[in-house]
Amino acid sequence: MADKSRILGIFTDIDDTLTTDGAITPDALAALGELKAHGLKIVAITGRPAGWSEPFAVDWPVDAIVAENGAVLLQNTHRIVLEPNEYGRKKLLKSYQQSDVLRSQNFACMQQIGQRILREVPGTLLAQDSAGRETDMAIDHSEFTHLPPEKIDRVVAILQSEGMMATVSSIHINGWFGAHNKLVGARWAVREMWGRDLDAEMGNWVFVGDSTNDQLMFEAFNNSVGVANVQRFEAQLAHLPRYITDGERGAGFAEVARAVLEAQSD
Repeated sequence: MADKSRILGIFTDIDDTLTTDGAITPDALAALGELKAHGLKIVAITGRPAGWSEPFAVDWPVDAIVAENGAVLLQNTHRIVLEPNEYGRKKLLKSYQQSDVLRSQNFACMQQIGQRILREVPGTLLAQDSAGRETDMAIDHSEFTHLPPEKIDRVVAILQSEGMMATVSSIHINGWFGAHNKLVGARWAVREMWGRDLDAEMGNWVFVGDSTNDQLMFEAFNNSVGVANVQRFEAQLAHLPRYITDGERGAGFAEVARAVLEAQSD
């Protein structure tokens, strides 16, 4: 990784990058804490819904989670607020790329499209985290069920035929209306939270991911890293990460953190 001593912060995917079998691993959680303790900025960026992400944005040692593929920013202010019957609860600031009216219109359309997919592609299921989604929809392909590649391709085709953006993560097929994506969300987060221009300092940030929906980030970041399990998607990636860890999932993320911290201390 080029010039690790100049790293300001890390963007990281969540599923199968920080997590293994759906849960963050102790080594990955400890790595996040060590990075924060050394003053690095940490933003998790995911296709997971806002509702699913909120408790992790509060509890994990991160500055924020960008949820729903760049649409929702959940900032952990690291300040404790006291409210009636609530003690020691951290304050979370939530903002959106789209207006309330547009989100409401899009949400109604997505419910209809979801039902179309369930009718036309046998065996499909809405993702179990769908209740927490505000700006996108997700079809499960590898979390609690298994869809073969041809059915994944069919779902993507339907989403695109409805004028939606579509990506495939390690577990879900995500669809949404709008031009945002993980890279747009990363730029937005850096601008909103720190008043900085991510593109002007791209060489000072790291991105860690694992799947095809991370390839925009792999292409954009000079320090793009795939945890080892990204290799199962190699044939589907137009843009590969510049580095690949030896370890998979959370162990791979911890490996990245060690490399960055060792360079910071040199």
